[in-house]
Amino acid sequence: MIRKLKSGEYRLYSRKKNPKTGKRRNLGTFKSRAAAQKHERAVQYFKHA
Repeated sequence: MIRKLKSGEYRLYSRKKNPKTGKRRNLGTFKSRAAAQKHERAVQYFKHA
């Protein structure tokens, strides 16, 4: 899940909420949405590799 921050950057969050905190895990902050999407695909690849 990618969300735009007030600073104009994009942050990648995990799809599931962390049961301990009830929030989504931060998986990185990126300057552009394309960079965040690229990293999201890499994360999914490693999760299923």
